[in-house]
Amino acid sequence: MRTRIKICGIGSAEEARLAVAAGADALGFVSEMPMGRGTLPDGKIRALAASVAVESVLLTARRTAAAIADHVRATRPSAVQIVAHIDPAESARLAVLLPDVKRLQAVHVEGPEAVDLVAGYAPHVDALVLDSGRPSTDPDALGGTGTTHDWTISAQCVAASPRPVYLAGGLDAHNVAAAIAAVRPYGVDLFSGVRSGPALDAAKLAAFVRAVAEADAARG
Repeated sequence: MRTRIKICGIGSAEEARLAVAAGADALGFVSEMPMGRGTLPDGKIRALAASVAVESVLLTARRTAAAIADHVRATRPSAVQIVAHIDPAESARLAVLLPDVKRLQAVHVEGPEAVDLVAGYAPHVDALVLDSGRPSTDPDALGGTGTTHDWTISAQCVAASPRPVYLAGGLDAHNVAAAIAAVRPYGVDLFSGVRSGPALDAAKLAAFVRAVAEADAARG
């Protein structure tokens, strides 16, 4: 099985071309967030999403099905990632409002309770993203932390999920092989691990993609 690669925080057409050429399967475009890192206005997200051949993912911090659906209609991505822990009932409503748009739900792995969150969201989404936000202690910490979390819990989430699961949080070329071996995710998702300052770094990106390929070959 080949581990899919999703690169978030894409900020320009040049970064999109660089990521796709390196082997990214999906590109994430970050909208307005409480933490404010790497964000783009909706008009630019719409233009970039329309310009790429791979999966385009809107990252939104909106929390109701109606607001998320409006955001998707304004930006027209092929997928949407909800970065906050919304009410599962809203997730179910969103499935009705956006049946033709792929829906990804972030689950922030703060402890064993993440496994229960997986069970609550899985019936209503197409995929899950295990991240390292800290919404229980800081409602604004919804990802992009650059830190890892407990991969043993992530592995439990993967085992419990009937949906594909992406692993995020502090990944880079140096630790992604260990992460894939420990968690066995469908895909990996990263932001800061392939950047030097705010810019996407071609060398770091190539090293990351190579490390993922080597990890896949090792696990067979």
